[in-house]
Amino acid sequence: MRVLAGCVAAAVWVGGVAPAAGAVEVPEADLAYHGAAAMSEGRVDVRFTPRNHGPSAVPDASVRLRWSEPLANRQVLPAGCARAGARALLCRVGGLAADEVGEAVELRVRLRGVPSEVLLEIDTVWSGGVVDRNRANDRQRVLVLDTGDAYYF
Repeated sequence: MRVLAGCVAAAVWVGGVAPAAGAVEVPEADLAYHGAAAMSEGRVDVRFTPRNHGPSAVPDASVRLRWSEPLANRQVLPAGCARAGARALLCRVGGLAADEVGEAVELRVRLRGVPSEVLLEIDTVWSGGVVDRNRANDRQRVLVLDTGDAYYF
C-alpha cells in the first residue's frame, strides 16, 4: 500500500500539481551576459557584463568560458577566475540584486596555437541556488576570427 501511495504522489507531482504544504519555493532570477571578444595572434580578449533581470536576487554566480581550441598552459588570469580543464575557465560573477547590472569581467587568454578562429561559449554554472528558467540569454556562443575585430554577444 505504501508503494502505491508513493507512486500516486509521484504521478501527481510529475503531472504539474503544486507540491504539498510546507514545500520550499525556490527563488527565480534571469541571468544574462553580454559583451565582446576579439582575437589576434592566439590571444583572445573577452569582456562581458552580467545582468540579473530578476525577479529574485542572486547571492553569488559563476560562469564557465569554453574555447574550441586548447588554452596555453600558462595564463595570467584576473582574480576570481580559474582554469577548469584544457579549454575552459570558471569566473566568479558575484551577487546580483534583481534588475541589477554587475561588474564587468575582463580577461585575456592565450591559446596553444595561432588558430584562424575560435568558438567561445559562456554559460552559468552556479547561481547560488536560484533557478533561471530562461536559459536562452545566459548561454552565449560567439565565433571569433583572428582579425583583431570585436565580435559581440
